[in-house]
Amino acid sequence: MKMNRLVGQLAILGLAAHAGAGMAQAEAGSQLERVEITGSSIKRVKDEGALPVQVITRKDIERQGIVSAEQLIATLSINGNGMDNLASNADVAAGQARGNNGASSANLRGQGAASTLVLLNGRRVAAHGLNGGVVDLNSIPMSAIERVEILKDGASALYGTDAIAGVINFILRKNYSGLEAETFADITEAGGGNIGRVKLTGGFGDLGADKFNVLASVSYSDAKLLRGDQRDFVNTFQPNRGLSVDTRGTPYATVFAISSLYNALSRDNLSTAGRSTGPVQPGTSVAMNGINALDLPGQAGCSSIAGQAAYDEVLWSTPSAKWGCAWDTGRAAVLQQPVQSTNAVLRGTLALAEHQVFAEFVGGHVVSSKSFSPSQITSSTSTTNPFYNLAYPSTGEAYNSVFNAMAAVFPSIEANRGQPLALRWRCMPCGNREIETTADTQRLLVGAEGPLAGAWDYRTGVSIATSKTTSLLQHGYFYSKPFAALINNGTLNPFAADGISQSATALAALDAVRADGVTLYGGKYTLQQADFTASGPVMKLPAGDLMAAVGTDLRTEKYRFNGNATDAATQATIFNAPFDSVNTLDTVKRDIKAVFVELLVPVFKKLEATVAVRRDDYTGFGATTNPKFSLRYQPLDQLMVRASATRGFRVPTFNQLYNGITESTYAGKDLVDPLNCAGGVVDATKPGCAAITPTILTGGKPALGPEKSRQWSWGFVWSPRPEVTLGADWWQIRKTGTIQAISLTDMVKNFGLFPDNFLRDASGTLLAIDNRNVNAGETITKGVDLSLRGTQKLGDGRLTVGLEGSYLLDKRSRLITSAPMGASEIGVFTRSGDLGLRWKHSLSGSYEEGVWGFAVIQRWRAGYKDAQLPGVANGSVAPPDWRPNVAKYITHDLSVSYRGIRNLGLTFGIKNLTNDDPPFSAAYDSNTGAGSSWEPRVADPRGRSYTITASYKFL
Repeated sequence: MKMNRLVGQLAILGLAAHAGAGMAQAEAGSQLERVEITGSSIKRVKDEGALPVQVITRKDIERQGIVSAEQLIATLSINGNGMDNLASNADVAAGQARGNNGASSANLRGQGAASTLVLLNGRRVAAHGLNGGVVDLNSIPMSAIERVEILKDGASALYGTDAIAGVINFILRKNYSGLEAETFADITEAGGGNIGRVKLTGGFGDLGADKFNVLASVSYSDAKLLRGDQRDFVNTFQPNRGLSVDTRGTPYATVFAISSLYNALSRDNLSTAGRSTGPVQPGTSVAMNGINALDLPGQAGCSSIAGQAAYDEVLWSTPSAKWGCAWDTGRAAVLQQPVQSTNAVLRGTLALAEHQVFAEFVGGHVVSSKSFSPSQITSSTSTTNPFYNLAYPSTGEAYNSVFNAMAAVFPSIEANRGQPLALRWRCMPCGNREIETTADTQRLLVGAEGPLAGAWDYRTGVSIATSKTTSLLQHGYFYSKPFAALINNGTLNPFAADGISQSATALAALDAVRADGVTLYGGKYTLQQADFTASGPVMKLPAGDLMAAVGTDLRTEKYRFNGNATDAATQATIFNAPFDSVNTLDTVKRDIKAVFVELLVPVFKKLEATVAVRRDDYTGFGATTNPKFSLRYQPLDQLMVRASATRGFRVPTFNQLYNGITESTYAGKDLVDPLNCAGGVVDATKPGCAAITPTILTGGKPALGPEKSRQWSWGFVWSPRPEVTLGADWWQIRKTGTIQAISLTDMVKNFGLFPDNFLRDASGTLLAIDNRNVNAGETITKGVDLSLRGTQKLGDGRLTVGLEGSYLLDKRSRLITSAPMGASEIGVFTRSGDLGLRWKHSLSGSYEEGVWGFAVIQRWRAGYKDAQLPGVANGSVAPPDWRPNVAKYITHDLSVSYRGIRNLGLTFGIKNLTNDDPPFSAAYDSNTGAGSSWEPRVADPRGRSYTITASYKFL
């Protein structure tokens, strides 16, 4: 097969070049940078295509000290700032976030991980076994990567679902001959979070000379744990800056008044009146509750226990918590989850005349450990709660000291001396809650390519890919009833002087009730695929050949989730473990049949148009047709102008469709029927405004349809001289029918927009609210991407400079398409979803001379408006050092490489050269406990680190 013919045909296809192609990826809709990457990273005008693609070579990756796909994606200016990395999912998770145990994902354009298509050698891989919808980047074998190509445009017309925001194609090495070993270490200056990797790559045979090649690569990487208490910037107790923690579950227990116990905070020992509110603060009318003895006058103070400080009742607008202590949950958070991954690649290629036949196996074994704060134990009045009537007895060794401290301030409770203490306690002796997740992924691919009749070529393949994932309780969970007995009988002491120490008897008893090793849940995703593509010239036009590509893509996707790996009876006995039996799925599947055609039309010498259309037929959804049109115009040798318009779609994940339906009675007393109570406030004296407790439905919805998108882009590439290229591309993505879980508060507030979600009987009485996902919303995102590449001979070497930047112009959304579009979401804090930063860039410079190489990279992330705690938001307090905005985050990396010793390569680097901490943020989530004075969606918590890479070629 002649090289120029293959380049032209791949340009027509717009498909990512697979490992057998031996050249840069072709851009969707037209030629993408038809260049040999080796030897130059300059993007010449003649090599630019109708759509923008960023190419990152293996050399670029090594120079930056990157060993994982997650690290690489985090450096991209076009990647969003969602809850997609391991640091963002290191705390308590709720809802569908359980599928992120040990997984990280890509999120181009901030459209969500499910809207970014991840490919390996141009073909799909299996989604993570727990979430069944998004590829886990940890499964990508980075040690065998030749380059990574990022298509910055929608591509459903070529790839089908998930390609709304773009495509990331990881391309493996091929036709390699030799044996090379490499070791890498990334050591932090402050300790914790170190990363290491070793890899071995070997190959023999040459496709040109020997007509065959065999390639094998194996690697092992180990990212160590980084705890919050290993970094000084993690400090939730900064009330002067508007931040304080909202948890009175402390290592030294807090005493609470509850109505079902004769406890020390009851007003008297005879009547139940007022028992749930606690004693009144002398000189005020405020009933106190949640009293920590350490905070009372004359006592040691909250801060006498590591990680504790006084609860800030002003910031949280809770006057009754005046004598409470709080605990910094950020100290227990894991800023970098420990991940050990083993990856292997085996590929064999046989050249038969002009054809190539190949078989490829890619496998990965990834073990991660999610760790977060120890369990909070709270006495309960509910008979179904495992801690019903939980109380520390008057015979406990710490009882008198606690009771005496409170009675000195609240003399009225003296009559209750001898009664047990209802409490809330952070069980530090229990240890952090840890969930270990093991993911085994593999893909077996057999394919062929070569010439057909005339000047046409073909490309075909058959593959099967799987991801089997299991999570288990590693540590910090225990069986409820025997654990409660240890407090009720005084064996465990929640009032230990240091908040931790327990007797040897207590520790042995605690170990006896642990649930270590119990399986939490598991899942398996399977992808079977067969594809065939043919391409070649159709006819001769005055400006050149009319080229065409036609193809078909057949897939079967299967998903199984086992939430009952542990029997229901055992699940019910383990406290706080996030079992998920309601979402157990026997194998569900869908078949996809797709055909596509693409035409490259040379309109005249300097203008070419590409038209592509793909039709997908999905089991359960029917058919969808998605076209794409692009233009490439080059009026001057130094200038190229390009534009595109396309439609895209994303089908719901299996979880969104088939999760079990949970029916739960609304437990609060603050909900009214919005149809009958215009004010929306509970007031029993007003008709229709009495509190209601309807059934709330959550879970999967089989009736969900696909999200749809319309996208546009236009831009230019200008090369005033051969060594310099400047590019700019404007883009817009408009999604409709977005799949969203609208909060119950928003649904009730906007009940007129969702009438079918409020289920009533014949008389109109509200019985239930369907709070499951809906296809209703619309989002619009606009931006401009800038790129600059330049090289210049300097002395005896060569200097190269590059810039990749992304500027957001607009980011808005609305609940349904008929509602007004919301306010701008750019630079505004949001608890979930994507944090839209106005500007992000990576600026790089490198200099190579002889055996030496030097490189520096600046990464820039713009600031944004910070979150506000209730006291700041309602104006009741103005902290003296509070600032409304989070500062921008800028880091610099430096590397030096040396290849002056035969067969040996050495690279030394410094990450975060100036050792900048993540910027301060006042964000704190009182629902999950997440938040510790920094934002993991933006910043890297590791600080300055030193990297060294050593490689040696044996053959």
